[in-house]
Amino acid sequence: MASRSRRRHDGRTFGIVNGVVLIIIGLICVYPLVYTLSLSLSDGKEVLADAVRLLPKAFNLSAYEYILTNARLGLVAALLNSILYTIVGTVVAVAVTFMTAYVLSRKRFRGRNVIMLLFLVSWIFEAGLVPTYIIYQHLGLVNSRWVMILPSAINTFLLIITRSFLQSLPDELEEAARIDGANDIQIMVRVYVPLAAPVLATIGIFYAASIWNSVLVPLIYLQEKGLQPIQLILYNLVIQSGGSTTELETLRMNGHLVTYQNIASAIMVLTMVPIILFYPFAQRYFTKGITVGAVK
Repeated sequence: MASRSRRRHDGRTFGIVNGVVLIIIGLICVYPLVYTLSLSLSDGKEVLADAVRLLPKAFNLSAYEYILTNARLGLVAALLNSILYTIVGTVVAVAVTFMTAYVLSRKRFRGRNVIMLLFLVSWIFEAGLVPTYIIYQHLGLVNSRWVMILPSAINTFLLIITRSFLQSLPDELEEAARIDGANDIQIMVRVYVPLAAPVLATIGIFYAASIWNSVLVPLIYLQEKGLQPIQLILYNLVIQSGGSTTELETLRMNGHLVTYQNIASAIMVLTMVPIILFYPFAQRYFTKGITVGAVK
């Protein structure tokens, strides 16, 4: 009894310590986001005086008004482009990945192991930037919206997770549906798609985050400003220029001073918030989808 009581006490102590550590790590991760948001909502005078620590000082929305109404920045068009690329790209990627994984998970498909090996080889050994650019150019993907959608339609890692999930489901489901007269498409859509909701939500999160945060692909293949996503606008205005660009000037709006730090912070918040808001809708499926795919 004493040893059992001691183990319970040690378990509770470990749980408390573990919880405290996780809370500290969470605060460390959240603080930069809160600090950036506070900078974007503070008066420029307070920012220049280094008075902003956690909460905004002299709260105002002038920085957001400036970046959303300044046509030279092109943030509204870039934001719409990012939303379009993310939605369409995620739907296409999830659909193509699931259909490919479904075929490769069927035991009666004889060439499934060879095709899976080809996916793995292409995943490990990449052709390189120059050959890829030449191929995209011949396919008409350079300066095309499709370059943000088609090349990323299948991620091998997510394909493996989806395939493993489908392989973990009992074969009797397919046999029962086939006895009822269902064909392959009906079995996939009506039987396996509802069961695969956790893994579909999981890979959807990964695809959406990857497309939304993509910088290298549009930097190389999208030279027309009207096609560029908001991440590339952020890179050009804030990171590459380091604040030296004339678009990010210091000005006064609505009685508040708007500095480069205010504008840059507002742009960063604008790029972060949409994808952050996407996570809660799929969070309940996320852990289950990853765990089931990984266990197999």
